[in-house]
Amino acid sequence: MKMQAVLAAAGCVFGACGVAAAAAGAHLTNLPNLPVAAQFLLIHAVAIVGLAALSAAFGGRKLVAWSAVVLAVGVVLFSGSLIWSDVFGASPMSSLAPVGGTTLIVGWLFAAVAALSLARR
Repeated sequence: MKMQAVLAAAGCVFGACGVAAAAAGAHLTNLPNLPVAAQFLLIHAVAIVGLAALSAAFGGRKLVAWSAVVLAVGVVLFSGSLIWSDVFGASPMSSLAPVGGTTLIVGWLFAAVAALSLARR
């Protein structure tokens, strides 16, 4: 299976999780981090699917695909940590939010470099 297809599928799963988290956050007031986690899941779902499509459109450009991978790792760490802390309370897992946020920043910068590399093509 092509990396782009896996990334697109992962982005779609993140989107579904984002919608579910947003719905839960709208009804469960004791989970204050859930709306933020949902927002990040939804935003990055679209970005990951878009980067997967962009990579496929440009002949499987690995730099573009790898920027989507970095974003996927970042959103799992960031949103996962927020949800974990809401559901299970403070734990070492809760401290992964800053790591996930930093990974997301790196992923977006990596995507910018990838986009500029496509312009040179």
